[in-house]
Amino acid sequence: MNNTIVVDTSVLISALIGPKGPNREVLRHCLKGLYNPLISNALFQEYEDVSSRDNILGKCPLTLAEIRELLNSFYSVCQWVPIYYLWRPNLPDESDNFLIELAVAGNATCIVTNNVKHMKASELTFPDLHVLTPEELLRG
Repeated sequence: MNNTIVVDTSVLISALIGPKGPNREVLRHCLKGLYNPLISNALFQEYEDVSSRDNILGKCPLTLAEIRELLNSFYSVCQWVPIYYLWRPNLPDESDNFLIELAVAGNATCIVTNNVKHMKASELTFPDLHVLTPEELLRG
């Protein structure tokens, strides 16, 4: 079974902020090797940017050093995927297109996000790619 996934930034940040719950459980499953997360340069840059914002740091129970350690551990289990072809699925939020491109390039089965509505509004669809909430992924 292919358990290759793309973890949206909303899931990563919610896992950092929340003391428990499905977002954190998805991250835990990735760290244990139950899911194989993909990452690209664009997603890495977004993770780095959002996780270091003052409003996020103010909500997070972890210190900056602990956040760095957790992110580095997460990166170590991610498969880095170069993106050579831009599909431009034309999502309502243009800045989310790279997630679908990463999923397609890395042959992921799903994108895990807290923003399913926007991700499913693509003009270009990929029938074998599913967009799931953390809860749906964990139930599956």
